[in-house]
Amino acid sequence: MNIAFIGLGNMGAPMALNLAAAGHNVTGYDTATIPAGLTAASSAAAAVAGADVAITMLPNGDILRRVAAEIIPALPAHAVFCDCSTVDVDSARTVAALAEARGIAALDAPVSGGTAGAAAGRLTFMVGGPASAFATAEPLFAIMGAKAVHCGPSGAGQSAKICNNMILGVTMIATCEAFALADRLGLDRQKLFDVASTSSGQSWSLTSYCPAPGIGPASPADNGYRPGFAAELMLKDLLLAQQAATASHAETPMGALAAELYRQFVEEEGGKGMDFSAMLPRFTKRHIGH
Repeated sequence: MNIAFIGLGNMGAPMALNLAAAGHNVTGYDTATIPAGLTAASSAAAAVAGADVAITMLPNGDILRRVAAEIIPALPAHAVFCDCSTVDVDSARTVAALAEARGIAALDAPVSGGTAGAAAGRLTFMVGGPASAFATAEPLFAIMGAKAVHCGPSGAGQSAKICNNMILGVTMIATCEAFALADRLGLDRQKLFDVASTSSGQSWSLTSYCPAPGIGPASPADNGYRPGFAAELMLKDLLLAQQAATASHAETPMGALAAELYRQFVEEEGGKGMDFSAMLPRFTKRHIGH
């Protein structure tokens, strides 16, 4: 296929390079550097000329709306517009409506798996939009990722992403709290892991991404909490979940508290630039006086 890829940062660049390595013709555009191995375009609109699929990976909904307004008029009528950014549900639906007004099928397809998953082609795609467009993009998802789930109509991919990451944020905080409590109680961390990882306290945060160094599979905790998934990105996703909860009148008290704790950590406690699992040293350094 002829693929346009707009947004070649830490996530977009390896995704685009994986598509090029698989034999697709990939034309890239970014306001910063365009990696070697891709055909460079002078603008976003130029990148999508003649594209079968246009993929975007952008920082937020405002930038997505601006880029979409530029590229949708330049897309061929047969093209599929696939946005892999993590943005608010309203932005995803607005952009899809703009595309569909021109007869162009649009997908919202945010990802899970971080930069390591992008480099290894092991991302999970959560996809909203027409089934026919999903079928067109599915071979590309198979190159860039390990799994793609068609979640429903436009906005469903973003909805799935923020719901999933709200679970992740809440369970990571709970896991960090438990290790911090175990320390205070004199319980060996490995023993807590041995019990909880095989009983009702089990979660992905514990068994696949343990926040305690030296316990469980290798994780950012074993690398000085350098980010696999940065705390400020978790904060972004939790705030998107709260925005959606407010708009849909959903009650999410645990999600709201997780968002506030990550806000404090990122904005007031030096957590920016650290992995989201660095909540563990944050909790172990704090104590409540009596």
